[in-house]
Amino acid sequence: MNKFRKIALLVLVLELAIFVCSYFYIKEQSTTGTNGMVRVEIKRALDEARKGSGTEKEILGIAKNYPHIISIRPYDENQVDNRAYQVEEIGGRLYRFYYIDSASQPGQKGLLFTFIAVFIVTGSLLLYVARTILRPFENITQLTGELAKGNLSRPLKQEKSGYLKQFLWSMDMLREQLEDNKRREMEFAKEKKSLVLSLAHDIKTPLAAIDLYTKALEDNLYTDEDKKTAALHGIQKNKEDIREYVNRIVEASREDFLNQEVHMQEVYLSDVIAPIKRYYQDKLSLLNISFSIEPYQNCLIRCDEDRLVEAIQNGMENAIKYGDGKKISLAVSEEEDCKLISITNTGCRLKETEVDNVFDSFYRGSNATGIPGSGLGLYICRDLLHKMDGEVFARVTPPLFHLTFVVRKI
Repeated sequence: MNKFRKIALLVLVLELAIFVCSYFYIKEQSTTGTNGMVRVEIKRALDEARKGSGTEKEILGIAKNYPHIISIRPYDENQVDNRAYQVEEIGGRLYRFYYIDSASQPGQKGLLFTFIAVFIVTGSLLLYVARTILRPFENITQLTGELAKGNLSRPLKQEKSGYLKQFLWSMDMLREQLEDNKRREMEFAKEKKSLVLSLAHDIKTPLAAIDLYTKALEDNLYTDEDKKTAALHGIQKNKEDIREYVNRIVEASREDFLNQEVHMQEVYLSDVIAPIKRYYQDKLSLLNISFSIEPYQNCLIRCDEDRLVEAIQNGMENAIKYGDGKKISLAVSEEEDCKLISITNTGCRLKETEVDNVFDSFYRGSNATGIPGSGLGLYICRDLLHKMDGEVFARVTPPLFHLTFVVRKI
């Protein structure tokens, strides 16, 4: 912002300097040229008047023949006149020759008015740019710095108008979303920690019982077969308790770890396909991957638009990552009251026996060797589609991999 102020001040100073130089140059040229013409015309008018009949009417009418002479009037020493004139004698009488003063020429006044107008327009434009673009952008820069530091509580001041109004609103929504995610993550971590500590404490009891039974059996403390059988039954029971606790820990670790929310609404299918086309046409073109979207019939569907786009993006990224980089296509079909959005990529190396497992969390198939990833992409797709009352399934027809999203029509 400070740099812009310096540039704005420099622009205004340069404008002022150009005007001053232009004004004095034009004034100098005008003064030299006009004064010379005035002297020539007054001399010619004098010669014409002296050669004529010498009547006052004739003398006064001579002025119309010379463009720089405004008028000729008899001289009156008591008359005060601020106009430019020159006194000359004709036939023993004095006359005032009024002429055009170069200092009051329209050209110089026009230059002055033009400069004032340009100066005001330039200043207003610079002020407008500073207030509507640079100041909001400076706020955005400060916000991104705060986000990088992990400070998510600072709100972003909204602009009532301006080119960045929508962008500022989106950035503040992003900040709020990150803040909410951070809060939920902390709450979730706290709950998980409490649960793990509680279960760990609960596991100690059956472990101690198993340890006790084991030592008793090792030391042959039980001579009666019934007591030995009871001890084995006790070990079995406590083992089942431990297994239950472990299952609860595993289940707690897997349940809702993404905590994804959906907001169902009625949207046009084209509103979902359009951002996919806009983004991946450019991206796949840079990667030299052929990409096509088959013609489809637009209709209303029921879903969370942003979440469905996110799921399809996960599918597209999966096709890019695990395909052979030759071709990816997107097609839309219809089945009963549903729309089926299918992504197909070439170069599938996934075994058909693994297809049922690709939607499991953290699962990575045999085709993932040497390819970075977490094994969550398709799991997220399935979770989102289920929450939108939809479905997603995959199938392999070598060398093609098909991923199909099923959404409800309205």
